[in-house]
Formats: sequence, structure tokens, C-alpha cells
Amino acid sequence: MIINHNLMANNALRNMNINSNNASKAMEKLSSGLRINRAGDDAAGLAISEKMRGQINGLNQASSNSQDAISLIQTAEGALNETHSILQRMRTLAVQSATDTNTDDDRTKIQSEVDQLAEEITRISNTTEFNTQNLLAGGLNDTFQIGANQNQTISLHVNAMDAKSLGVSADLINTSITAAHGVTGISGVTEDLGAGAKVTASDITAATYTAAQGSIKGALADASSAYTGSEDVNYQIRIKTIGTPATGDVTSIEYSKDGGTTWEGASGTGTFNLGDGVKVSIANDSTNAVGQTGTMAVTAEYATLQLANTAGNIGDVVTVHNNQSSVVIGDDETGRTATAAFTFASLTSGDAGIAQNTTASTAAVIDAQGNVTSNAVVQKGINVSTQSAAGRAITTIDNAIKTVSESRAKLGAYQNRLEHTINNLGTSSENLTSAESRIRDVDMASEMSEYSKNNILSQAAQAMLAQANTQPQQVLQLLR
Repeated sequence: MIINHNLMANNALRNMNINSNNASKAMEKLSSGLRINRAGDDAAGLAISEKMRGQINGLNQASSNSQDAISLIQTAEGALNETHSILQRMRTLAVQSATDTNTDDDRTKIQSEVDQLAEEITRISNTTEFNTQNLLAGGLNDTFQIGANQNQTISLHVNAMDAKSLGVSADLINTSITAAHGVTGISGVTEDLGAGAKVTASDITAATYTAAQGSIKGALADASSAYTGSEDVNYQIRIKTIGTPATGDVTSIEYSKDGGTTWEGASGTGTFNLGDGVKVSIANDSTNAVGQTGTMAVTAEYATLQLANTAGNIGDVVTVHNNQSSVVIGDDETGRTATAAFTFASLTSGDAGIAQNTTASTAAVIDAQGNVTSNAVVQKGINVSTQSAAGRAITTIDNAIKTVSESRAKLGAYQNRLEHTINNLGTSSENLTSAESRIRDVDMASEMSEYSKNNILSQAAQAMLAQANTQPQQVLQLLR
């Protein structure tokens, strides 16, 4: 028997401490609900669990990102819905203007509405935003993070949807022609003619006459004649009366300009006025007799005008006459026309350059980061002011409608894709959460049993420690 070392007490104390520690750990797990509260509980399990937690948090945030992306897409698509409606109205107006039951005044009013509609399309493009980010000006090129890890993204680009980009705007062009060569001005240009635009005047020819053919003798154009008409004419002349038959002095004649269908009397005696400044003189000739006829051709004076630029001629040569002061020249099929005002008497061969002052419709300006640095601007809507221009506008607007439809279809497809993405992210998050729970969460029933066991063992160890502490007292029996 020894009293310096109470080995039984030491053993009971050690076991009591172990049981107390185990009971304490079990109580910690039961109170936190976690199987792993510190790395020492399960180092590998902790590492796996933390990676899973990162994935779960990332998946949940990716789902939120996808919801935000859908909201952005719905904002853009909703704006394009109204753009579609405006384009449909513009197309209706173009069809209305394309029929010639409209007057110029009617088409002017139609053009005014088209101008306003083009401005509204551009305003929608300039002001449609999501979280201060412009969606339709052409700078949207977003990347959406739709997964928990790097590069799990999708990208979305939306083309510019302003009137200029859709092709339903026009430039405001103020054009004047230089005063060279007697060309006094130009009243309008429907679109930019390009560099070096000019009008060339040529083939300037004065009116000419041919001597009368037929049985009338000496019927010639009078020197004082100056034909003022704008069409070539074949005059038929017929002697109506003669003063002295012996000398053949003609006292009155008739003339026809329609091949002899209608006849008119010419004023004068000897020198006769046929109208439009044309005069003929018939010399006395004994062979002249009543009823004799003759013909005389009159060719009107004319000039030709050609619209051109550095790329070449625009449209066909146009012939103008002395009774005109303006004419439309150029290519009506493409809308590149000009109304040239001129003074015919002063026309000489040569070129008259066109000076243009163009205020252009523009698309938005986007910097390298995709930010809008300058809003789109529209000066006027697509030209529907003439029947031919309105016909061309129908096709152009059809193309714009197709462009908007393609963008809306793409946005709709992205929205549907993101909805499936959200569903998948939710499923993945749920499954990973379940896996992480199996690793990290405590089994309360099992741990409660463990706690009860350790608690009982701890109490038993305390009792045994008390018993072990009484053992050295037995030595006192030997000392009695």
C-alpha cells in the first residue's frame, strides 16, 4: 500500500477529463448544429465544406445576376416594342404618300409626321437606360456572370436603334449654286450629292428657221423674228388673199401648227405674224395665187443641263428652253435630285459648282469602353415627300422593321435562356447545399446520444475519483 501516489485517483481524474472534454465538444456541436466547428473537428471535411460554401454562394449570386440581366433585357425589349409601333406607323404614312391622290400639300403634312416619328425613335434610343446604362444607343456590349466560377458568362450586344442607324432619318441640306455661267441658284437637294457636285450647261442653241417649201414663193422668216416657244414647230402656210394678181402681192395668209387640222389668220400685210414671235415675209411674185401652200420648220432654242459630282454624272441630260426658269435634274430613282433655277438668256456652256451646307442626322458616339459620349441626333425623317421617294421609303422602313425584329428576337431568346439558367442554378445550389450539410451539419440524435454517454461517464468518473480518494485512508488501519 502506498500513499505518495494515488494511481486510481489519477486514472479516474484522467478519464473524467476525457469524458468532460468529449461532453463539452458534443454540447458545442449540439448548440451550433454543426459537426465541424473548427479545423480540428475534421480538417479535410472543413476544406471540402468551405469550397462547397463558395460554390453555393456563387450560384445564389449568379441566380441574382441572371434575374438582373432579365430585367435589363425586358427594359430594352419593351422600348423596342414601341419602336416597332412607330416604324409601322411610318410605313403606313409612306404607303399613303405613295399614291398620287395626294397633293404636294398633303405630302408636306405627311412628311411632318414622319419627321416627328423619326425624332421619337431617336429619343427612345437616347433615353432607354437600366441602372444609368444606355441600352439602345449602340454601346451595350455586356457580359453577364451566370455561374459560380470564372468565365461562366454570356455576352449580349444590342445594335444601335436610333433613326439614323435604322435608316429612317435624312440629312438637312441647304444647297446653293454659284452664280457662274448665268446659273442663278438651286432650290433644293433631297440628299447629299457628294464631293464636287456641279451642274453643267451645254449645247446652248438659238432658234433656227428653214425657208418655206411648196408653191409659195419668197416665204422666209423675217429678220426681226425671235421664236419664244419651247417646242419645235412645223408651220403650214396658205395664201388667203392677193391684192394685185399681176404682181402677186399677198395681202393675207393663214397658218396651221397641227398639220392642217386647224387654221388661223396671220396679222399684217407683206410681213405676217404667226405668233410666239415668228414672222414671215412673202415677196411679190406673179406665180403666187390664192390657196397656194408652203411649210416652214422652226426649231426652238434650247440648252442642256447635267447634274454630276466627282463620281460621275447623276441622272440623264435634261433639255431646257427659253420659256423656262427652273427644272428638276438628277436621278429621281435614287432621290439625288436638284431643282436648278436659271436665267436662260444668260446661259453659257460651262460648270456651276454646288456649295452644300449639310446638317446631318447622326448616330450616337460610343467610346472604347462602350459609354455614350454623344447622343444620336435626327434632323428629319425619311423622305416621303414625292411618290417615288415614298415608294423607296416603304422598302427602307421594311428593312428597319426587320432589324428591330431581329434584335427583339435575340433579346427574347436571351431572356428564355436566362430563365433556364436560373432554374439550373437553383437546382445546383440545392444539391450542393445538401452535400455541404452532410459534411458539416451534426446529426442531432447521434450527437445527443454521444453527449449523454460522455455526460454519464463523466459523472461516473467523478464518483470513482471520490472512491479513489478514500483508498489512502486504509493505511490508517495499519497505524492503529
